[in-house]
Amino acid sequence: MMLDYRARYIPVRQDGPKVSQSKPAQKFDAVETEKSDLDALLSTTVDADHSKQTRVHPMDVQMAVFHCSDSFLRQDMITKLSQCQYALPLLVPDPVTMDIVCPLWTFRQIRKTWKITQIRNGPNTVTMKSMPICKAETPMVSFFRLGSLSLSKSQLMNTLINNRHSTFFHRNCPGSTKSCHLMEGVAEIAWYCPSGKPNDAFNACIAFCNLHGDALFTEKQRDILTEKSSVSVVLVPTLEKSQNSTNVILALLQSPKPLIILIADNDCGAVEMKMGKYKVGLKDRSQSDVSEELKGIIGGILSRPQASFQLETMTEVSGIRVDEDDPVCQKGKSAAMKIVHLIQGMDVSKVKETFLPCQGQLWHKWCRINKELYHLKGHIEKEKCKKQQELKQIRQHQCTASCSKLIKFFTESLSSLPSTDKEHFLKWTQILIDAHSTDDLSLILQSYNEKWSEVVALKNKHDKSGQLKNKQTELEQISAKLQSATFGLEHIFREMGQIYEAHAFLKQKNSGQTDWSKYPDLAAELMISGYPMELMNGDAGHVPLTWISSLLDEVIKKLGNKRVFVLSVLGVQSSGKSTMLNAMFGLQFAVSAGRCTKGAFMQLVKMSEEIKKDFKFDYILVVDTEGLRALELANDDILHHDNELATFVVGLGNMTLINIFGENPAEMQDVLQIVVQAFMRMKKVKLSPSCVFVHQNVTDISAPEKNMDGKRRLQEKLDQMAKLAAKEEVCDAACFSDIIAFDVQKDVKYFAQLWEGSPPMAPPNPGYSESIQELKNFILSKASQSAGITFSQFKSKILDLWNALLNENFVFSFKNTQEIAVYRKLEVQYGNWTWALRSNMLTIENQLYVRIENGKLDKVEPRYVHLEMSKTYEKIKEDMTAYFDDDRNKEILVQWRGRFESKIKEFYDEQVRGAKRKLDEVIQQKNARKKLDEKKTEFENKLLEKSKELAHQLKDKANDEEELEKQFNSVWRGWVDELTADTNSIKDISYEEDQSDILQDLGFEWSLIAESKSSGRYIKISEVGDYSDYVTLPKYQHPCDTGQQSQDDKNENKKPKVEGGSSLWVSFKNFWGFRSTQQNKKRTSSSSLPYEEQQLIRSVIDDVEKQSLGAIKSKPVAARGYSQTYLQEVGNNVKAKVTEFESKWNYALKKEFMVDLLLYVFDRAESWLSESHKKFKMKNDALTYLESKKMQYYNIFRSFCKGNSSAVVLGELICEKLKSSTVEAVCNKTAIDLAGEMKCNFPAFSGNRLNLEKHVLKSLAETEDFDGFLTYIQHPKTQVKTFIKEEVTKYIFTKNKAKANEILKKNVEDINKLVIQALFTATEKANTWGGNTDMWVEEFSSLLKDELTFGTICCQNLHDINNFDFLKEEINKGLESIMEEMSNLSLDKMKEFRLKPDQILIDQLCKCCWVTCPFCAAVCTNTLEDHSPDKHNVPFHRPCGIQGWHGRKTDELVIDFCTTLVASDRCFYPHHYSNKTTPYKQYQTAGEKYATWEITPDASKLTYWKWFVCRFQKQLEDHYNLKFHRSGEIPREWRIHSNQDAIESLDEMYNQQ
Repeated sequence: MMLDYRARYIPVRQDGPKVSQSKPAQKFDAVETEKSDLDALLSTTVDADHSKQTRVHPMDVQMAVFHCSDSFLRQDMITKLSQCQYALPLLVPDPVTMDIVCPLWTFRQIRKTWKITQIRNGPNTVTMKSMPICKAETPMVSFFRLGSLSLSKSQLMNTLINNRHSTFFHRNCPGSTKSCHLMEGVAEIAWYCPSGKPNDAFNACIAFCNLHGDALFTEKQRDILTEKSSVSVVLVPTLEKSQNSTNVILALLQSPKPLIILIADNDCGAVEMKMGKYKVGLKDRSQSDVSEELKGIIGGILSRPQASFQLETMTEVSGIRVDEDDPVCQKGKSAAMKIVHLIQGMDVSKVKETFLPCQGQLWHKWCRINKELYHLKGHIEKEKCKKQQELKQIRQHQCTASCSKLIKFFTESLSSLPSTDKEHFLKWTQILIDAHSTDDLSLILQSYNEKWSEVVALKNKHDKSGQLKNKQTELEQISAKLQSATFGLEHIFREMGQIYEAHAFLKQKNSGQTDWSKYPDLAAELMISGYPMELMNGDAGHVPLTWISSLLDEVIKKLGNKRVFVLSVLGVQSSGKSTMLNAMFGLQFAVSAGRCTKGAFMQLVKMSEEIKKDFKFDYILVVDTEGLRALELANDDILHHDNELATFVVGLGNMTLINIFGENPAEMQDVLQIVVQAFMRMKKVKLSPSCVFVHQNVTDISAPEKNMDGKRRLQEKLDQMAKLAAKEEVCDAACFSDIIAFDVQKDVKYFAQLWEGSPPMAPPNPGYSESIQELKNFILSKASQSAGITFSQFKSKILDLWNALLNENFVFSFKNTQEIAVYRKLEVQYGNWTWALRSNMLTIENQLYVRIENGKLDKVEPRYVHLEMSKTYEKIKEDMTAYFDDDRNKEILVQWRGRFESKIKEFYDEQVRGAKRKLDEVIQQKNARKKLDEKKTEFENKLLEKSKELAHQLKDKANDEEELEKQFNSVWRGWVDELTADTNSIKDISYEEDQSDILQDLGFEWSLIAESKSSGRYIKISEVGDYSDYVTLPKYQHPCDTGQQSQDDKNENKKPKVEGGSSLWVSFKNFWGFRSTQQNKKRTSSSSLPYEEQQLIRSVIDDVEKQSLGAIKSKPVAARGYSQTYLQEVGNNVKAKVTEFESKWNYALKKEFMVDLLLYVFDRAESWLSESHKKFKMKNDALTYLESKKMQYYNIFRSFCKGNSSAVVLGELICEKLKSSTVEAVCNKTAIDLAGEMKCNFPAFSGNRLNLEKHVLKSLAETEDFDGFLTYIQHPKTQVKTFIKEEVTKYIFTKNKAKANEILKKNVEDINKLVIQALFTATEKANTWGGNTDMWVEEFSSLLKDELTFGTICCQNLHDINNFDFLKEEINKGLESIMEEMSNLSLDKMKEFRLKPDQILIDQLCKCCWVTCPFCAAVCTNTLEDHSPDKHNVPFHRPCGIQGWHGRKTDELVIDFCTTLVASDRCFYPHHYSNKTTPYKQYQTAGEKYATWEITPDASKLTYWKWFVCRFQKQLEDHYNLKFHRSGEIPREWRIHSNQDAIESLDEMYNQQ
């Protein structure tokens, strides 16, 4: 429904055979002669086809549509006709029943504006009136004809109203036909609205009514019009007494109302027959003369008091039906009247204050305080708590005030009324509210205009007196009153939003008075129905995030997470933005007087099914905004407000229309600068909207040369603005196209002016409508190339943009929540992909390990490993391709695709290299013990032989178990000594003794060593809070010396000797660093080292530990055994490292520090050394090996004693080997499977790195283990490893023991099946090929070479076996016993073998980023170890004092969160030697370690760390020997948080990511 009045003239044809648009003239086939030409001319014969009418009368089309429409379409249709300055149907005969209907409902949306010139003694004054036309009381002039005339009544009326426009359709209009069926008896009405100028036809608003057809046959309509009219104008063909019209004319003449009779066959001028009764002849007179004469007569009549007409009085007319009497309409009206009754009689400026209290001062105050949260000063955390408390109190006041009857009636009606009734209710509510405020608004606007004129006049006079200031104050008061008086549905919706936000903020349950939780659902229904919803509150300049989020959530519930194309618009005030959008998409943005858009509104436009197939989205979401450079705003706020609005709207839109009024770029400069800066910001935060510039009100849009010149000037201005914006935003951009893809030839559109003539009687310019259609097609063309965004992405954008705008630095503060959420999901997928590779590699590695141990493999070829991994790797690559190609967020994912594909390839290659390295070590170890392995065969053969011989000697005592054991034990030691006579036994480690020897060799007294060991303090040296006791000061004075402090104050920025390191000496310029000497004396712990010195010591400890453990683990202990020289090497390195540190430091370290550090390093290395040496001894010590075989050979001996055959003995021997190897295989396989089960299904391990962090923190809070917290704070990786081990233990042995046992039993069954199959195959082959014992054993071992480690099976004394089926049965019997025993195997057994589930999971989960925040030391939660170019980030930042930060030269622990500090006006010293401070807001400029971090300002900090500080305040103070007091005092509001609150806050924070 475009605003193009030419639509009425589009030809429409009747149904039937196709007829060409313009049928060619009939031709006569005849010889061309003079006579035949004349005959053809005079001929009246025409084909029947040619004479048949094929076109439908345009007014029949209009009325047919009218009759077929529902009430809402009729209303829209009549509203559009009114805007096109066309006459509207007032009385309509029903085409079926012929009842007369007055469509009053269709007029309800129409508003007319006019100006009246009042002549006084002084200068004339022009008064503007604007009101709903239904309420307007105006004189009415009715026209009707009696009989048939050749003259056009409608055409004559048009000359009175608007000579340039056919307000009433007449016979000479394009498309008119001889007959018109549906207009007969229809009375149309139109209004003449004066513009307050001298050339106005009339000086008052007048209604003109036109009765179609012969009034003699439409008596009812004629009588109604005669009764309601101020003046009746009757057209008659002639005046004769015998005529049928005589009675009618006579009645009119006798009526007291004025009458004008127009006589077609009379040529006389205007004659007043008697008072108020005129006759005018029309014969042989020009229409313009008649028109001017009529204007004079009508003007004269109406200058005298006359009865006025009001549309609403049509309800009082008897004999007709008014459409508003329909039950549905009445039901909606009665519901709306409940609301109107509440406000009737009230001062309109008091309505919102009385019935909508939540959006007034309370909301404005809340917005102001909320913005102040991002610009904190002084004691930041206390100030923040104070403001948060104020915000809470405001919300409580809003809740208390939220039970107004108006909102109650409104929401009850929305909830209870059926769909159609609800639409009528909403329409009526808006109509009645508008009508209520019309008079008051008009008066306020008039008062505003008068006062504005006075202010301008005084400014022009350069008035220096106080009068100008007084007038400006009065103007501001009127402006505030105007704002208060503006009242519509949008304000009711806003109130609902505020009530919802207040209750949601306080987490209150629904009260009996307000069912606030349903408000988003109600608003979502309205938004889906096409109502605009407020996005940004223009009065307060704030976005109600909670309300908007919940509203969009409800939309998603109802529609699904559909895709939308977001089209936003920006431009100067009153430049026609809303009008353009309304015309383009048929929207409902407010455009009437006194209702200019404030803030931003959004409205949904559904794509029709016909065109949806060409697009990738389902809706267009249009965002309309208030004008830039609004006069209402104070000058100081203009730039900030406009920048904020532009950035917000540009960021939201997939495309932004930049609406410019006029052609002069100089006038656009301010707007262009704001717009260009907004696009610059989008570029910096990786958002890429498009834009189209629309020049409205261009005088000549058809002149290409002029347009080219305009485009050139626009391009120059944009480039100029781009350079200015680049300088301000610190970005490289030489021209506008460097910022955004922009083609000046295509992306600039010119619009004709809106009106064709001068309002208020001018119709819309058809050229404007054409421009609208062209722009719409262009937008849709560009939109077809876009996938749009989902509702949820749109919601995230709103949150991200607004939260960033609340901070001063938008670019630093912007956090793309949607992108973060997509990245977090990608991290989870990455974890699944890497786990699939790792678990497959573990399986392959395990098989190759078994093969090496069985002597079947002596070299690992990378090619083979790649081949074995290829299937899994290819599957993962396919999964990755599918994920990146098919995921609904693929447009966001594409930026990480290359990096993650590369990371997977790196991970895969690393797994292959790692597996080969470990297997090469196994081969190396096996080669190192080759001599022993060769002897093992000899040992086993000799033991078997000796057992057999001893059994033969004692066969008569076979039943005496005790005697057999005694005899066996008596000879066993001799056998072992005999077999190991030429080999040396490997000794155990004497670790304690070695440590003491090395420490003493390094020059430390035994007493120091003994004291440190007995106290155990060395164990926690890395987590000590205060290292002061380890330090002496030989170089400088005591840190508490006041003279030195003064010197420090003078030279605090002098760089000490130490270069680099990880220290950070933080000083807060405005808060921490400037204390008097007297204040410094108050320190309770004056001997404490400064924070950065503590950190230096801690970093030395960490570096020494890392280097020492690395050095130890590089030693071949598993292959060659332990050597004391390893510890000696470490000791020397530690001493050298500490000595080097001391040489660059201001302080000296005591011997106790060196002793404790060495003992700490030795202690950390002990478990690895002991375990590695134990493995070495087990596999390389002959005595140990033989002792492990004692029970096995006792059983063989006993079997021989009982006279068992060689088959039975071999069976027992194999079963014994099967037992140990099966346990190992099952445990290793179970370790992999359990790790896989937990990785996939255990909540803490199944997500990304952030998820793991959340569960670690939860665990610490649940146990309230301060030592665990300290480890986490200072050594996060260590604590995460501990957490993984603890959770694996709990999962396996407590929480999911049954599941773990199921996995174990399944693996036992799998091994059992494998062994049974191997027995069958080996026996079949031996029987088939007539093989011997060696062949059977070889085949059996070969079949199990990838699963079980057999070692050597000696058959030298068992070659007499020839019944292999019997052997198989014997082994099967033993196997059943083994499997029964295995089914009850303890899961503890896994600890003894190579693969452990906790270590597998640690390898998987801890291969991530461990870089810590330079302020609070929170660890980065990115799942990728190297995630460059993405910056480090973590949602769980914390108070800096938790890790020991304190004010310079004070004992005051820092209480501030770094996420608060980066939004404050504070400064810090980037390094302890810095001579300049850096503002926290510019922290990324302070050096590399700061630049790699992204710390987003956040006003609502994690409750978790507030609880922690309060819960462990005493322990933290004792640990660091510092205090939370004075400037570091804990805000009392923190102490209300419980342990449960802390844990719940983790979930809340995680869900926001």
